[in-house]
Amino acid sequence: MEIYVVNPGDNVDEIAGRAGIPVENLIFDNQIPYPYRLAVGQALILRDGTGAVGQQVEPGSRPLYVSGYGYPFIRQEVLQETLPFLTAFYVFSYGFTADGELVPPMADDEPVLQAVRAFGVRPVLTLTSIGLDGRFHSSQVHLLVNDFFLQRKVLLNLGQMMITRGFEGLDIDFEYVDAGDRLAFADFVRRATGMMNQLGFPVSVALAPKTSADQPGLLYEGIDYRLLGAGANRTMLMTYEWGYSQGPPMAVAPIHMVRRVAEYAVTEIPPQKISLGIPNYGYDWPLPYVRGQTRARTIYSLEAIQLAIDHGVEIQFDEQSQTPFFRYWQYGIQHEVWFEDPRSLYAKFQLVKELGFSGVGYWQLMNFYRPNWLLLEEMFETERF
Repeated sequence: MEIYVVNPGDNVDEIAGRAGIPVENLIFDNQIPYPYRLAVGQALILRDGTGAVGQQVEPGSRPLYVSGYGYPFIRQEVLQETLPFLTAFYVFSYGFTADGELVPPMADDEPVLQAVRAFGVRPVLTLTSIGLDGRFHSSQVHLLVNDFFLQRKVLLNLGQMMITRGFEGLDIDFEYVDAGDRLAFADFVRRATGMMNQLGFPVSVALAPKTSADQPGLLYEGIDYRLLGAGANRTMLMTYEWGYSQGPPMAVAPIHMVRRVAEYAVTEIPPQKISLGIPNYGYDWPLPYVRGQTRARTIYSLEAIQLAIDHGVEIQFDEQSQTPFFRYWQYGIQHEVWFEDPRSLYAKFQLVKELGFSGVGYWQLMNFYRPNWLLLEEMFETERF
């Protein structure tokens, strides 16, 4: 496999011919729609070619725990195309009340559970501190981690739910944990792991992207990498959202920042217990950016590429962040787009190899981007249970 960047004047027939591959393979692998237009600067993956056209991808076969979060309303065609590449599907999400009752997702997750189990992929229940307003609440976490009897009821209800519904694992995704609840939260994760392991269920915990133990900020102060890494069976580094919807335009997961988090994580957690978070999305910002006013819209890789094609603009590549971006004008407003492509994904997969991480975890799986999965398949072997 190799990664090829489109030059001015290129077309799919010429690229396929130079690479020595059928043009229909090039079109299928890269999800290029009719009439098969390309953007200058667009990165393509080329499989089974001459190996003399683009950047060579280092192959491998190391087993990798491949997971991703998905809502129950995921389109069936997207789910069916994604499942062959997954170890586990994390159903997002279940909440809990002050009385210890579980709050299921708003959409019925039974069709997803049936499809996931039928494919031999592990369905995982994701427990969050999200309230009815759709936001994470530190007050929910505080209530739970400081009340042993509430914890007991929540965990008992979780165990019963997982047994009766056929879940095969638990993921704990609590964000904005108060600094004062740092130890109590770690104790809760350790207690949950002990109980779930007795039932045969592994437990993972999602971690905000820290670069030091004493990093300030609402996202970080309540998250203790060492204690949570010891308490859970697996951790998932949420290495994305540097570029976010209400922030200034930039890469969602710049590799130089992802590396800082990953390198700190291995000082606190064994690498075999770490999954690196991978974004399956980008953002489109209207310009000029005004703090507190500008809000970007979520955009997916294929949508971003199509925008560049439709507006006749070249896709640029930022070397520091290892991420593609471009600007375009629409209705008198300039926009800036940052997204993921084979080059940015390759940089992240190489980091996984370098640091010996045992997994990757995607936020989120609601759109299917085939180049990502083919690249991952070339560099790793999906772990199965």
